[in-house]
Amino acid sequence: MKQSLKAYLPKLNEPADLKIFFSKDYPGQKFIAYCESGEEDELQKVYQKGSNALILIGPEGDFSPGEIILAKKEEFIPISLGKSRLRTETAGIVACHTIMMMNS
Repeated sequence: MKQSLKAYLPKLNEPADLKIFFSKDYPGQKFIAYCESGEEDELQKVYQKGSNALILIGPEGDFSPGEIILAKKEEFIPISLGKSRLRTETAGIVACHTIMMMNS
Protein backbone atom coordinates (compact mmCIF):
# COMPACT_ATOMS: atom_id res chain seq x y z
CA MET A 1 0.00 0.00 0.00
CA LYS A 2 2.77 2.41 0.94
CA GLN A 3 4.84 1.52 -2.12
CA SER A 4 1.88 2.08 -4.49
CA LEU A 5 0.98 5.38 -2.77
CA LYS A 6 -2.59 4.18 -2.14
CA ALA A 7 -4.36 5.05 1.08
CA TYR A 8 -7.00 2.31 0.79
CA LEU A 9 -6.54 -1.40 1.39
CA PRO A 10 -9.28 -3.57 -0.19
CA LYS A 11 -10.93 -5.85 2.33
CA LEU A 12 -10.92 -9.55 1.49
CA ASN A 13 -13.10 -11.61 3.83
CA GLU A 14 -12.81 -15.27 4.76
CA PRO A 15 -15.08 -17.69 2.87
CA ALA A 16 -18.62 -17.83 4.29
CA ASP A 17 -21.72 -19.96 3.85
CA LEU A 18 -23.90 -18.13 1.30
CA LYS A 19 -27.15 -18.42 3.27
CA ILE A 20 -25.53 -16.82 6.32
CA PHE A 21 -23.76 -14.27 4.13
CA PHE A 22 -27.01 -13.26 2.39
CA SER A 23 -28.71 -12.66 5.75
CA LYS A 24 -26.50 -9.58 6.27
CA ASP A 25 -27.17 -6.14 4.78
CA TYR A 26 -24.67 -4.55 2.45
CA PRO A 27 -24.80 -0.86 1.49
CA GLY A 28 -23.56 -0.74 -2.08
CA GLN A 29 -23.66 -2.50 -5.41
CA LYS A 30 -23.71 -6.30 -5.29
CA PHE A 31 -22.28 -8.47 -8.08
CA ILE A 32 -21.73 -12.16 -8.74
CA ALA A 33 -19.09 -13.36 -11.20
CA TYR A 34 -19.57 -16.84 -12.60
CA CYS A 35 -18.61 -18.75 -15.74
CA GLU A 36 -21.64 -20.53 -17.08
CA SER A 37 -24.10 -18.13 -18.74
CA GLY A 38 -22.13 -15.87 -21.05
CA GLU A 39 -24.92 -13.26 -20.96
CA GLU A 40 -23.50 -11.06 -18.21
CA ASP A 41 -22.30 -7.50 -18.71
CA GLU A 42 -18.66 -6.79 -17.99
CA LEU A 43 -18.00 -5.32 -14.54
CA GLN A 44 -16.77 -2.00 -15.94
CA LYS A 45 -20.08 -1.51 -17.79
CA VAL A 46 -22.35 -1.92 -14.73
CA TYR A 47 -20.26 -0.65 -11.82
CA GLN A 48 -21.15 2.90 -10.76
CA LYS A 49 -17.92 4.81 -10.20
CA GLY A 50 -17.39 5.85 -6.57
CA SER A 51 -19.85 3.41 -5.03
CA ASN A 52 -19.10 0.55 -2.67
CA ALA A 53 -18.99 -2.83 -4.38
CA LEU A 54 -19.36 -6.38 -3.14
CA ILE A 55 -18.31 -9.01 -5.68
CA LEU A 56 -18.90 -12.71 -5.15
CA ILE A 57 -16.19 -14.86 -6.71
CA GLY A 58 -17.01 -18.53 -6.91
CA PRO A 59 -14.96 -21.50 -5.78
CA GLU A 60 -12.96 -23.70 -8.13
CA GLY A 61 -15.55 -25.31 -10.37
CA ASP A 62 -17.87 -22.28 -10.13
CA PHE A 63 -21.04 -21.59 -8.16
CA SER A 64 -23.79 -24.20 -8.28
CA PRO A 65 -26.96 -23.31 -10.25
CA GLY A 66 -28.81 -23.04 -6.92
CA GLU A 67 -26.26 -20.59 -5.52
CA ILE A 68 -26.56 -18.43 -8.64
CA ILE A 69 -30.37 -18.40 -8.38
CA LEU A 70 -30.14 -17.50 -4.67
CA ALA A 71 -27.72 -14.64 -5.40
CA LYS A 72 -30.01 -13.23 -8.10
CA LYS A 73 -32.95 -13.37 -5.66
CA GLU A 74 -30.80 -11.32 -3.27
CA GLU A 75 -30.36 -8.72 -6.06
CA PHE A 76 -26.78 -9.58 -7.00
CA ILE A 77 -26.05 -8.46 -10.56
CA PRO A 78 -24.39 -11.13 -12.74
CA ILE A 79 -21.11 -9.87 -14.21
CA SER A 80 -18.25 -11.02 -16.38
CA LEU A 81 -14.59 -10.33 -15.64
CA GLY A 82 -13.66 -10.86 -19.29
CA LYS A 83 -13.45 -13.63 -21.85
CA SER A 84 -10.71 -15.63 -20.11
CA ARG A 85 -11.67 -18.18 -17.47
CA LEU A 86 -9.81 -17.17 -14.31
CA ARG A 87 -8.75 -19.11 -11.23
CA THR A 88 -10.61 -18.12 -8.06
CA GLU A 89 -7.65 -16.25 -6.57
CA THR A 90 -6.90 -14.46 -9.84
CA ALA A 91 -10.54 -13.44 -10.36
CA GLY A 92 -10.56 -11.64 -7.01
CA ILE A 93 -7.49 -9.64 -7.98
CA VAL A 94 -8.96 -8.77 -11.40
CA ALA A 95 -12.22 -7.61 -9.77
CA CYS A 96 -10.41 -5.40 -7.22
CA HIS A 97 -8.11 -3.98 -9.91
CA THR A 98 -11.05 -3.17 -12.20
CA ILE A 99 -12.82 -1.22 -9.43
CA MET A 100 -9.57 0.55 -8.48
CA MET A 101 -8.86 1.59 -12.06
CA MET A 102 -12.40 2.90 -12.55
CA ASN A 103 -12.06 5.03 -9.41
CA SER A 104 -8.59 6.41 -10.26
